[in-house]
Amino acid sequence: MIALHQNILEKDGKKQFAILPYDEFVKLQKELDDFEDLKALRRAKQQEADAPTIPLQEAAKALELK
Repeated sequence: MIALHQNILEKDGKKQFAILPYDEFVKLQKELDDFEDLKALRRAKQQEADAPTIPLQEAAKALELK
């Protein structure tokens, strides 16, 4: 978890904006990007769950790697 040191700006007594130090913003953006990648990977794995597979040794032999 990233510790955030935000400043909240208000207008007419209502919260309008959150201001973050730039380094925290960059860390948060990277975490969000990683999370989006993880969600995409999970979707792809779910879509391919019933796809036929072959053992690694057979694939290596077929590709003449061993």
